[in-house]
Amino acid sequence: MFNRLRKPMLLAAAVFVSFAMVTTEAFAAWELDMPIGVTTLSNEIFELHRLILIVCTVICVGMFGFIFYTFATCRRSQGAKAASFTHSTKAEIIWTIIPTIILIVFAIPSARSVIAIEDTSGADLSIKVTGYQWKWSYDYLDQDKFFYSSIDKASYAAAQKGSGIDPATVEHYLRNVDKAMVVPVNQKVRILLTSDDVIHAWWVPELYVKKDANPGFINEMWFEATETGIFRGQCTELCGRGHGFMPIVVVVETQENYERWLAGELAWDATAQNLVATNLNSTAENTLAAR
Repeated sequence: MFNRLRKPMLLAAAVFVSFAMVTTEAFAAWELDMPIGVTTLSNEIFELHRLILIVCTVICVGMFGFIFYTFATCRRSQGAKAASFTHSTKAEIIWTIIPTIILIVFAIPSARSVIAIEDTSGADLSIKVTGYQWKWSYDYLDQDKFFYSSIDKASYAAAQKGSGIDPATVEHYLRNVDKAMVVPVNQKVRILLTSDDVIHAWWVPELYVKKDANPGFINEMWFEATETGIFRGQCTELCGRGHGFMPIVVVVETQENYERWLAGELAWDATAQNLVATNLNSTAENTLAAR
């Protein structure tokens, strides 16, 4: 019975996969490379990733090309005869030395980048980030600033069963928050990451930061943004039924606007974030009601 249905089932699966691959939804999040970052380390990490990818691709193409070439030419039907030797010392030395050199070439810049990534010393700003089911809290340790950041009301309303709201009509659906984390540009920001319940993960692609938030432990990471703007991320550790309701929004501002935000003169919430696309230095356009 199974043997008779095997071919039709495989054919149906192939048709389904092919159809899914050509839909616009499938291509919407299909990125073949890392995103372009906006931090001091992002370019270094991106170039290192690209270098290793290119070298590995060249090696892969060369090796498989050689294998397929030998399959096509070294056959008994074409008069090929098996070698009579048992081993080659020269070949063993070559295939040991070359990979060793490649690994050393990769190891030096990789070690330098890893050391830089883990070096949180000399931070201009420290923020304790705590994950909850299902929201985040931000505690500015050097300032008198603490708040919770939850998914914005528009996304939450559209996600409810029977709401009748088309999620496509909600801007940044499931990727917007009621209160964003605001940091100054060109300042080293240290993140102290933990959790109050289960394991979460704090990830913002353009900032090139991602680490787990473990209950009972504090993980450290840092970034220094070189551009102003809004950068969105999300929790990347499956943490329960509300996992998709834990977006992250980081607003990188000028030092002046950051200080005004600390003083309560600017309120960067879901209704104000569209102002980032305008002139950020214009106090008249950016001033909102104080909290």
